Amino acid sequence: MSPPERPRLLPGVPRVTLALVVFLGAAMTIVLALSDLGPVGGPAAAAPPSPLWLLPGLALHGGLCGLFLWRARSLGQERRVWTQIACAAVVFATAAAVSGVLGVLPATREHAAMPLAWAPVLAFPFAHRGLVRWNRYTTSLADPDDLLNGFAAVLGGMAVLNVVVERVDGALAAAPWWQVQPLLAQAATGVVLAGTAASVISLGAMGRDPRAWLVTAVFTLPFAGDLATVLLDGRSIAWSVVCEPLSAVLLCLAALLRPARTTPQPTDPTATTVGAFFVIVASILLLLVDAGGASSGVATWCAAGAALGSSVRLLVNVRELAQLAITRREALTDELTGLANRRAVLRRVAELDREQIPLAFALLDLDRFKEVNDGLGHAAGDELLRQVAARLQPVLRTGDLLGRLGGDEFAVVAVVEPGLSAADVAASLCTRLHDRLAEPFRIGGMSVHVGASIGGTVCTGAPADGHAPARLLREADAAMYDAKRSGTGSAQYDHARHGDGGSQLALVEELHLALAAGQLVLHHQPQVRVSTREVVGVEALVRWQHPQRGLIGPAEFLATAEAHGLMGALTDQVLAAAVEQLALWRSQGLALRMSVNLSASNLLDAGLPARVAALLEAHAVPAEDLTLEVTETVLLSDTARSRAVVADLRALGVGISIDDFGTGYCSLAYLRELPVTELKLDRSFTADLVSDPRTEAIVGSTLDLAHRLGLRVVAEGVEDERTLARLCALGCDDSQGYLHSVPLPAAELTAWLSRGPSSRSPALR
Repeated sequence: MSPPERPRLLPGVPRVTLALVVFLGAAMTIVLALSDLGPVGGPAAAAPPSPLWLLPGLALHGGLCGLFLWRARSLGQERRVWTQIACAAVVFATAAAVSGVLGVLPATREHAAMPLAWAPVLAFPFAHRGLVRWNRYTTSLADPDDLLNGFAAVLGGMAVLNVVVERVDGALAAAPWWQVQPLLAQAATGVVLAGTAASVISLGAMGRDPRAWLVTAVFTLPFAGDLATVLLDGRSIAWSVVCEPLSAVLLCLAALLRPARTTPQPTDPTATTVGAFFVIVASILLLLVDAGGASSGVATWCAAGAALGSSVRLLVNVRELAQLAITRREALTDELTGLANRRAVLRRVAELDREQIPLAFALLDLDRFKEVNDGLGHAAGDELLRQVAARLQPVLRTGDLLGRLGGDEFAVVAVVEPGLSAADVAASLCTRLHDRLAEPFRIGGMSVHVGASIGGTVCTGAPADGHAPARLLREADAAMYDAKRSGTGSAQYDHARHGDGGSQLALVEELHLALAAGQLVLHHQPQVRVSTREVVGVEALVRWQHPQRGLIGPAEFLATAEAHGLMGALTDQVLAAAVEQLALWRSQGLALRMSVNLSASNLLDAGLPARVAALLEAHAVPAEDLTLEVTETVLLSDTARSRAVVADLRALGVGISIDDFGTGYCSLAYLRELPVTELKLDRSFTADLVSDPRTEAIVGSTLDLAHRLGLRVVAEGVEDERTLARLCALGCDDSQGYLHSVPLPAAELTAWLSRGPSSRSPALR
């Protein structure tokens, strides 16, 4: 495949041709300029150009314009740079054409030099914008595109040059203003452009981009030529007339060179602020020095204009800095509550750590915020967060900082005063925070109780106690989740107990990956009909097939999944696998009932019934073959919402089982009102059934009550024949436990079922 054609300005006009036109135009311009010098002594601006200048001037600046437009098209990163410089070339080309036409006409020949004399001033906005934009891509200066400051500097330069010319009292002082001012304006613009270009050198761009040398020379040569003309009292010399053609050639070379790889820099308002201040001071000093002097009003007006322009620029910068201060404050503030945000909290911890000041850190997480957010809407959740922030404010002491880290997490940074124990301050802080949230909140006319789990830790302020922000977050997080799991409300970080806090966070990340990679597997424990020893169902128990740690039991990760909001995704995967396995067994002729456990967050998920219905329909599994188990405490956590979800599930035909029955505080009224189909006796009752008459009485009464209500009873934890026989005598329906089998993978359970009750291996029991 042939390489792509390089961009061209016009078909058939390559950049080499344009460069050749520029070089020839510059050479002809230099020759004509040197031939027109004549005797020295008159102002340069007054010398009319030869009519022969028209062709080389158009060739020089027209070729430059075409070359710059080609570069703008071929280099997207610097498109604005070369477009602006091309506009400057258009100004010069237009001025050359106008001067050539005026030089041909006898009536205007005397003023034919004026367009060329004013061309540098007219092209200054484009040249300045292009140079500043080029600096932004080449150095870290990144001056804003600030013409106001640039023009103020030009006026200031003209004021200084006017004073010098008038004090010297030479030929320039006696010449008409329309001949002198263009020359001084050229010199003033040259000063500004040369100074801006020189900033590239001072900022070390020379080593990164070789074009920097050329660009610096491009804007320095005209300034040197104009300065030489002014110092020679307006007389033209060879050096001054060849500077501009030479600078055009150098700029042509810069456009032809391939740029170095650079990254645009952000705007830095410091440079313009300092520049504006310098112009103001210089202009005021000039006005004071020239006060009452013999200078004309031109210098005074230029100095005043420079001071006024830079003053406006300075005021704009002050306004921008004020807006920047507001932006920075907003960047450290939580928009919803008005508290400090995560960045501000961590910055405060880092500051106190640098100053080696002891501090206590508390991390607070609302316990039932998701229920409020899902049940009452996000607006109610936002209102709750605002009320929590307002209620926690009185807990703070002078110097303490309350912030919202995100979601329903808050943090408090408390300075430990001299003579106090950091651990005591942290414990007291956590207690005060917990007590402040004990009272209900009024949300939309309702009283909402929202507890909190709080973890506390300390930073001693010792030099060895470094990396405070990350460490405190990790330790407080570990203590907070300990408080959430234990239900104590608050906990202090203890290295002996929470030292694996980092591994807990790592476990959460690994659990995310496990859900995505399908590492969760199901083991099934049989449920046996007590009277006939027939296997009537199984309970699906989740396991984590960890790639490094092997098979992990549910006790090690289910609480973490619930605390970190992963239980919904986990339950969906378990349900999908269970229903799929149930369908497979049905296709093999095995009629079994499948039981799956639900958590508290599952019963608050109004979309769960629809997902269960879709699963059953997709696998053609009867709803009565699926039983969903919930604990008493789950049903009591949010009675209204859980009852609604349970009712929707039961309406599908799915069985509902109350797991661990007898260990909670389930009211008998709930057994009447909730559409449950099964009770599972906790293993604590079956373990003492044979040895404790009181336990036997409770189990017997429970069985009688359940049967009167039309409920099935499954006894858990059956491990010996005596217990099974006693359950049979009391009328228990089904049993589950190691007497029958340990939980098995589906394939092993299928093989176990195929052997029949009499030949099943005791090794599996």
